[in-house]
Amino acid sequence: AKAVSFNFAVARAFEKGGGRCHMRLDDTNPTKEDEEYVQSILEDVRWIQQGLPVFDTNDGEGKQSGEDVGPWYGKVRKTSDYFDLIYDAAVYLIESGDAFVDELSAEEMREYRGTLTEPGRESPHRNRSVEENLRLFEEMKNGDHEDGKYVLRAKIDMTSPNLNMRDPVLYRIKHESHQATGDAWCLYPMYDYSHPIADAVE
Repeated sequence: AKAVSFNFAVARAFEKGGGRCHMRLDDTNPTKEDEEYVQSILEDVRWIQQGLPVFDTNDGEGKQSGEDVGPWYGKVRKTSDYFDLIYDAAVYLIESGDAFVDELSAEEMREYRGTLTEPGRESPHRNRSVEENLRLFEEMKNGDHEDGKYVLRAKIDMTSPNLNMRDPVLYRIKHESHQATGDAWCLYPMYDYSHPIADAVE
């Protein structure tokens, strides 16, 4: 509630200069984020902001209807609105040699990651060819593999003192329907990968 109130308050403080508060849902995990979950968040934000000034939505771009109606500016935005772009960005990372398809199990990945005092080890699959990575990633998208068989990881630095930089996972396979995109996808981006892309677009 504090973060929601702060975001709206800052936007209102600068409204004369074009300040706006957008509503975006980071819906990258269909297992946990069903339609009820989405609607409950929107209702909570409407309740927290009730009685406070709303943003001018009569400029065309900010027009609202249906679930979009709320104290925020314009339509409700979702990370899933950008799934195509986020996927294309992953393909670019593979083509530039900065991402690879891995098939270590979750337990093996933890073992290879190392600790706060010991560096990690590179996955034996880290040096797959670009062509093989592209083929496997396409197969992941097409639903040719079961959940957990493959993930897409960034190539960063397995010796980094920051464990989060040790080749983090960017995509995982999930054969589950999504509340916004239905069955169009069976692989989904991780929050830490997709969030800055959506931020940059908006």
